[in-house]
Amino acid sequence: MRVFLTGSTGFIGSHIVPELIGAGHQVLGLTRSDRGAKALADAGAVAHRGDIEDLDSLRAGAAASDAVIHTAFDHNFANFVENCQKDSRAITALGSAVEGSDRPIVITSSTAMGSTKPGAPAVEDCFDPNHPNPRVASELAGRALSERGVNVSVVRLSQIHDTRKQGLVTDVIELARKQGVSAYVGEGQNRWSATHVSDAARLFRLALERQEAGARYHATAEEGVAFRDIARAVGEMLDVPVKSLSEDEAKAHFTWLAAFTAKDMSASSALTQARLGWQPSGPGLLADIAAMAHADA
Repeated sequence: MRVFLTGSTGFIGSHIVPELIGAGHQVLGLTRSDRGAKALADAGAVAHRGDIEDLDSLRAGAAASDAVIHTAFDHNFANFVENCQKDSRAITALGSAVEGSDRPIVITSSTAMGSTKPGAPAVEDCFDPNHPNPRVASELAGRALSERGVNVSVVRLSQIHDTRKQGLVTDVIELARKQGVSAYVGEGQNRWSATHVSDAARLFRLALERQEAGARYHATAEEGVAFRDIARAVGEMLDVPVKSLSEDEAKAHFTWLAAFTAKDMSASSALTQARLGWQPSGPGLLADIAAMAHADA
């Protein structure tokens, strides 16, 4: 298949490109820069100029392809609500270009959308359209397309990591570096699910090839790593003290991250593994933190 990939030069997308090409697919990668176009060419892909706010470029790329994988997202959390709405518009535009055909589109969301109750791992077959997390806009846009007959499936992300980036943990690390202390809240028993980026890339390919309309998959290799263990790994890597904070202290210390650091964000991928035969094999989150390239900085 010729696959239109948004976010093709990003953290996850740059791993999806060789995953798709290695499986015999062609890649048309969305990029807005000469540097991105060169990176795509060097990887054996074709560049398509545009960005996620240029809806015409999205429609054109999707129309010229046999399938779509949408991973692009603006991760500026200062504008998180608007960025989720931006993602909704992008999904709608991409879907409109394949509407009336059986061409599949795989969109991206968060495992938080599969939460059933506090402290319980998120599951694939759960979706609350009234979820308070603004990222619900992505799956609502996908559901609206499904109702119009578009073949939409969803890959929900945990903390996707390697030794360069680790999802929200990257921000936790940078804060610990700046503050000189690695902190957690209370006993730190809340858990975060995680997946190595190579495993996430393979999951996107498998989801695309499955072409199962309405399916939801979880990019989750580790169901839950205790946040206290994450803080300890960060402290050891940076050689800074590790400290437990009260909820009030955490608000001041973590600022915008405080909305996440005391939250349980565990998730199951049992259904994903059974349905796709996906078997994650990459390093764990704590191992990647310990092996970070800037550990000696």
